[in-house]
Amino acid sequence: MDHKPTPTPPANAEYGISAWPDTHAIYERLGALLKQPPRPIRREHMSEVLAHFDKNCARSKQLAERTREVIPGGVQHNLAFNHPFPLAIDRAEGAHLWDVDGNRYVDFLQAGGPTLLGSNYAPVREKVKELIDHCGPVTGMFHEYELRLAELIRHHMPAVEMFRMLGSGTEGVMGAIRLARAYTGRRAVIKIGGAYHGWSDQMVYGMRVPGTGRREAIGIPRGNTAHTQECFPNDLDALRRKLWLNRLRGGTAAVIVEPLGPESGTRPVHKDYNAGVRKLCDEFGALLIFDEVVSGFRVGLGGAQGYFGVRPDLTVFGKCLTGGYLMAGGIGGRREVMMLLAGGIGATSKRAFVGGTLSANPLSCAAGFHAIEAMAQTRAPVLAGRAGDRLCRGLGEIIDRLGLPYVVYNQGSVVHLQTSAVLLLSMRNPLKLMREANARKHMMEEMGAAYMAHGLVTLAGSRLYTSMADTDEVIDEALNRFETVLRMV
Repeated sequence: MDHKPTPTPPANAEYGISAWPDTHAIYERLGALLKQPPRPIRREHMSEVLAHFDKNCARSKQLAERTREVIPGGVQHNLAFNHPFPLAIDRAEGAHLWDVDGNRYVDFLQAGGPTLLGSNYAPVREKVKELIDHCGPVTGMFHEYELRLAELIRHHMPAVEMFRMLGSGTEGVMGAIRLARAYTGRRAVIKIGGAYHGWSDQMVYGMRVPGTGRREAIGIPRGNTAHTQECFPNDLDALRRKLWLNRLRGGTAAVIVEPLGPESGTRPVHKDYNAGVRKLCDEFGALLIFDEVVSGFRVGLGGAQGYFGVRPDLTVFGKCLTGGYLMAGGIGGRREVMMLLAGGIGATSKRAFVGGTLSANPLSCAAGFHAIEAMAQTRAPVLAGRAGDRLCRGLGEIIDRLGLPYVVYNQGSVVHLQTSAVLLLSMRNPLKLMREANARKHMMEEMGAAYMAHGLVTLAGSRLYTSMADTDEVIDEALNRFETVLRMV
């Protein structure tokens, strides 16, 4: 495939990943962890954990009981779930959260990754307040911040020539796939099994556990996933075979990947994997889509594409785009492809239609512009990456000292702490998956509850995002708390 020149990122671009982890060694340790029976919190200590929530989180518990009456499952999204009940957060600032009962937490959830500057970063907040006071959050018309944000993204992201703002990462993936099909005239899209690309009908396929296909596609007609396929992570030979078979059936429109690996690196890719995917896409004429909803700006201002030196045809952005402010999503990529998204009535004879009245609203665009500017000025990705390195080293020392089989590694400011290994089960061993998934999942939930009871907020008890606000003192305090929990195993 012929690639036109793309903007050159700044020569001094810095990245928050000090060294790519030894992926082979990680998988060996994860495999060993999976072979062992689960090592959960001891029952007497788990009773203490549950008693903590009853005693110290009474207001959250009361709200949770009321919420179950009006919100299905008691939470609006998966990030808010925690065992034994969701905590209601009242305040966020820097590296910490406070719940409605006044308990303080070290925040390693970071809203799922976007608050790289730390929560409620004051300089960006003040710019957003100025915008609201002057203009209001939305007008339905063009605003200069749309241009300024698009130019800033193009400046930093190596593979972005043009950018179109949308409302979420899910919308960005939907638009990118539609765009790839419109550009290539092909239908098949290949994703990497276990990856999460939002909840659109066509992407609820092979989610979280590779090889599971439509297992979670309840309420989605088979036709909606008829042209979605999956390959196991790190298996370039399998990807080649699928691309070859698709060529006989009309070809592949796109291959979509999370460049750190499925579930933000929970199944980490080998460092040369993305380059291998790029080469295969070029060979078979498919577009390469990078889902940088988490990695964009968090890995570095040039995203994972800059770190790996691999240029996708399209890049999906999401919550990373606005530093945690609302309506964050979009698509960037090569001009000739992106022009099929040209807006306006009768803008082009052939276009991939996307919409959204509140997309590119002044509030979101201003927040995105000032957040990315602040990340550049403060070197936030590098500082957050250093905090991730310190956290990972400290957790590794604790695990080794306590003789635990757990596995910890990091990709800069994305830190993975695998205790139950439920996220590493797959359909390559379906009997083990069916036999152990529920118990390992519950163990992961209990670990998350134990962390929370000791003032640590994590993502599902297995993923930790660090931010610029995580000073050495914050990380050292957190490590002491983690050690207390891990001694309960």
